[in-house]
Amino acid sequence: AHSDHARSGHRQYLAPSDSEAILKHRLGKGINLQSLNYGEAITINGVKFSFHPAGHIIGSAQIRVEHKGQVWVFTGDYKLENDGFSAPFEPVPCNVFISESTFGLPVYRWKKQAEIFSEINSWWSVNAQNNVCSVISAYSLGKAQRILCNIDRSIAAVYSHPTIFSTHEVLRASGFILPTDLKLEAKIDKNLLSKALLILPPMALSESVLRKLGPYSLAIASGWAHVRGNRRRQAADRGFALSDHSDWDALNEAVLQSRAERVILTHGFSDAFAGWLNHKGIQAEAAKTDFSVDADI
Repeated sequence: AHSDHARSGHRQYLAPSDSEAILKHRLGKGINLQSLNYGEAITINGVKFSFHPAGHIIGSAQIRVEHKGQVWVFTGDYKLENDGFSAPFEPVPCNVFISESTFGLPVYRWKKQAEIFSEINSWWSVNAQNNVCSVISAYSLGKAQRILCNIDRSIAAVYSHPTIFSTHEVLRASGFILPTDLKLEAKIDKNLLSKALLILPPMALSESVLRKLGPYSLAIASGWAHVRGNRRRQAADRGFALSDHSDWDALNEAVLQSRAERVILTHGFSDAFAGWLNHKGIQAEAAKTDFSVDADI
């Protein structure tokens, strides 16, 4: 959260402590930032605010707002499955639950994380046996750490794109424990990569970059990979439906856990999910926002 003060010209940020290092890395060390631990409350103009784990990525949070006995919770992006690195999702009872619904259709049902990583490890292992570099597309913040923490590191070396590597260095320096990875240098000997796993952000997946690697296999790690056509459009050899967002079943579970009297839905398939909840006897509505759904989540 942030606020703008016209008189001073300074922007002030209020954020969970787990996100402090990343915010300063991305926005500058000199930002005006106040951080709170999860569950710690602050009162602003008579309104009580607190952050609670969303399980989406490191530092993500639901925002609990309380005023005159009414409690509203804004989830932001979230997932219920523990990814092994981010603080796990915490149900927060409330009167009004404002939830994302990026994957709010029954077709989106994820496999368990352990099963998906078994598939990733198998793909990587076969590639390594054939001296084929394995390239997996993942966001620099969130997905990259999840992959690094859950893959089978006994297969071969893991290299991260400089953008991802610098994020990992910041996290390690601030006390978070991450497995070791190597920085993908611009002039690295491609023979070193013939068995390796490379974690690259989507922006780095240009043909000019990939052809320097020698023989390679490209995979995308995204909830959208659950639909085969999305894999084809991204010209990937493999798609792993590894999403940092809740699937259909988890969205329904989160709504029930909130015990909310009213549900407001944003992003994705909000109209369809709102219709489903109303059919189930839960008061729900879709709210339009200025933000679109990310392409690789």
